[in-house]
Amino acid sequence: MNSPTLQSRTLLLLLIAVTVAFLAILWPFHGAVFWGVILAILFTPLHRRLLRRMRGRRNLAALCTLGLCLVIVILPMTFISISLVQEAGLIYERMKSGQLNFGAYVQQVLGALPSWLLGLLDRFNLTSAAEIEAKLSSVAVQAGQFLATKALDVGQNTLQFIVSFGIMLYLLFFLVRDGSSLVNRIRQAVPLDEEHKRQLASKFTTVIRATVKGNIVVAAVQGALGGGIFWILGIQGPILWGVLMAFLSLLPAIGAGLIWGPVAIYFFATGAIWQGSVLVAFCVCVIGLVDNALRPVLVGKDTKMPDYIVLISTLGGMALFGLTGFVIGPVIAALFIATWDLFSQPADSSVK
Repeated sequence: MNSPTLQSRTLLLLLIAVTVAFLAILWPFHGAVFWGVILAILFTPLHRRLLRRMRGRRNLAALCTLGLCLVIVILPMTFISISLVQEAGLIYERMKSGQLNFGAYVQQVLGALPSWLLGLLDRFNLTSAAEIEAKLSSVAVQAGQFLATKALDVGQNTLQFIVSFGIMLYLLFFLVRDGSSLVNRIRQAVPLDEEHKRQLASKFTTVIRATVKGNIVVAAVQGALGGGIFWILGIQGPILWGVLMAFLSLLPAIGAGLIWGPVAIYFFATGAIWQGSVLVAFCVCVIGLVDNALRPVLVGKDTKMPDYIVLISTLGGMALFGLTGFVIGPVIAALFIATWDLFSQPADSSVK
């Protein structure tokens, strides 16, 4: 005899099974789906304004939103990615041919150091130019090979990239157009109290927007500024170094300094005093203040995470999901904190 309890459990098991199967089907294109959802959340406020001005013409408003998303986000990112691949390949070829030798730069720096500092470094076995040159050359070659391999992978997977890109745009159009009705259906299906569902939905959208804007925009601004000053000072591969500074900007305190710091030391050691001074002054006074000035405005106090959580979640996200984990990791961490804060509020309020 089929009891209501048995029917409910069977339905729950069926729901779990088909959900897992559906996610498995989507997994090969998880990056396209993820970015489609993220961009839809970010551009939904713009779509609502356009929808009001276009008097409810949903398809036209969604198309205009999609076009603005292409112009503002997707096309610039595509241009930067193409330029990055070209610069990485060029730098690798220059290192392979010997035109770019990081070991020689280190030897120049060591030769310009005072004797007392050389003696101090010698006590830590850091003055052997040959060993340092060999290590740096090995690291540089390995990094160049890695970048070249990634560039080759991008070229070989062009068809897959085009398909994923098309899926993302197709999904973005419908998520922007029908996002509100889809959200309402999801909210109705979630077995939680109505107030909890409302707060969780609000937290989810707030955290997504704040995390993406706080991480991506701040990193992009710092990377653009760093690449710009490198280009002005005539340093090779400004786009490559700018992208690296953008990624490293997630590291608390040091961040982009891991890139511009050694360059500044080289400038000072080789007598290029004004270049080194300009680089240090610009990076400390401009790039260093971007995070403190922009992040509170973009993220806000309620959703700001501690630096160590941002760092760990970013590295863990990239280890699990690849490049997309640059955003997925902090988003999951922020949602984790927001959810626990939400469910701890009633207990805290009852204690008070």
